Amino acid sequence: MSPFYAATLVVLGLAPSLVWLSFYLKKDCHPEPKSLLVKAFLMGIIISPLAVLLQLGFSEGARYFFDKVPDFLQQGAPAFFLWSSFVEEFLKFFAIYLVVVRSPAFDEPVDAMIYMITAALGFAAIENVLVMFGLISGGIGTALNTLALRFVGATLLHALASGLMGYFLAMSWFFREHKKKLLMFGLAIATLFHAAFNMLISFAQESTNPVIGLVYTTFLLIILAFLVSILFDKIKERDMHQLT
Repeated sequence: MSPFYAATLVVLGLAPSLVWLSFYLKKDCHPEPKSLLVKAFLMGIIISPLAVLLQLGFSEGARYFFDKVPDFLQQGAPAFFLWSSFVEEFLKFFAIYLVVVRSPAFDEPVDAMIYMITAALGFAAIENVLVMFGLISGGIGTALNTLALRFVGATLLHALASGLMGYFLAMSWFFREHKKKLLMFGLAIATLFHAAFNMLISFAQESTNPVIGLVYTTFLLIILAFLVSILFDKIKERDMHQLT
């Protein structure tokens, strides 16, 4: 594979995340420092290998306690989807905790949602790049079709689930005495939405009528997108009310 071809695949893989990022950055009335946004995006990329290791370690850990991995702990089982989703949502939050939360630029509650979405899109970007390289042997058409589905599916799901987590991080701005509870609840909600999406995708792939699964995932994303949009407005309203 030529360097130019490889670079093209990387750009294509990054494109869905960058498009969604440009959309959500418009939600912030006071633009964030580009350097910090880049750090959040890159940290989302950097922590992704750790997610893979922890997800693979789930089955290996189960094998340590059992002679063989029980069915309910196998990859593709609900317990695995929950663990996998929890790992990803926690690591995306951890990425923001490392590079953003203690920064002076983190000076508005809505920033929590913006930066969480940014890190999530970085995480999704590296997934998309790896998908492009993995599917290119099947032809550019197959790779591009999959990328298009991920644009309105997995990439958006990452952003929305982390947007939910960002909302509860933002709420901890107002209720500092309940910060831990809010963060734990936000992580749980983000994990459940993420796991539900993954389980529906799995159902669609295994079903004799995959259209039904795709309808369910689309419906879930529409609900989640609507909810995150409302939460953006709620955080802004609360912040304005507090300032006045």
